[in-house]
Amino acid sequence: MTSSQLLGFTTFAYLAASIVYIAIFVFRAKKLGLAASLLILLGFLCNTGGIALRWVESYQMGVGHAPMSNMYESLVFFAWSIAIFYLFLEFKFKNRLIGAFAVPFAFFSMALASLTSPDIKPLIPALQSNWLIAHVVTCFVGYAAFAVAAGLGIMYLLRSTSVDGVKEKNPDSLLATLPGLKVIDDITHKTVVFGFLWLSAGIITGAVWANSAWGTYWSWDPKETWSLITWFVYAGALHARFTKGWGGKRIAWLAIIGFVAVIFTYYGVNYLLSGLHSYGSG
Repeated sequence: MTSSQLLGFTTFAYLAASIVYIAIFVFRAKKLGLAASLLILLGFLCNTGGIALRWVESYQMGVGHAPMSNMYESLVFFAWSIAIFYLFLEFKFKNRLIGAFAVPFAFFSMALASLTSPDIKPLIPALQSNWLIAHVVTCFVGYAAFAVAAGLGIMYLLRSTSVDGVKEKNPDSLLATLPGLKVIDDITHKTVVFGFLWLSAGIITGAVWANSAWGTYWSWDPKETWSLITWFVYAGALHARFTKGWGGKRIAWLAIIGFVAVIFTYYGVNYLLSGLHSYGSG
């Protein structure tokens, strides 16, 4: 079996997991909980195996490097990061309804990866650095946390429509089965903090790498600029929460807006704006 075949199976595992998690929410089918958890775990294990196998294949081709150098590989790693972060949340908070809003992001990442070239190619000179793994891992762990935070933000906004003040409008409604607003808000906040710390580390490792590759820590390249914009969105959200007590819908919307900035930083910049990071679209 090749890495492409195993990662193709990963895509279907994440799709199946997404469907089952959504079914648990929509049909209140708690009995499907174990099946959903097993599917996302299976997808994660296949995802892990696919990344490891692709790494081995690159060495067999004589161009050995970590599988994090192009759009295909980064999308695969993005899906892996989302899956492991969600599994952690499910284990910690014992709530599978979060999966209906988080796991689909892992599937969409793999689906996008399937639309790009899976060819293994030699690294360009700028990527031939020990900082490659450190930079990619820190950035994408942060991105994964932000993806889940956006899902939680959507969950909060939906849940808020079923609550009038602190009282349920309809205790028997579908949305009433979601966790309470305070619980969702708290998890969203912790997830954003976690992602912000990793994004900060990603920007720092990227700056150090840029200095070794291009002789400058910061060049206002489009991706660097948008990374900073994204950082300020989340920094602003956290600052407002700590100093102004912001929470609820405001933080939920900022989690969603922040993830839009993440997507443009990661995906949009590569295709719409040319710069030093344009190789990421290859």
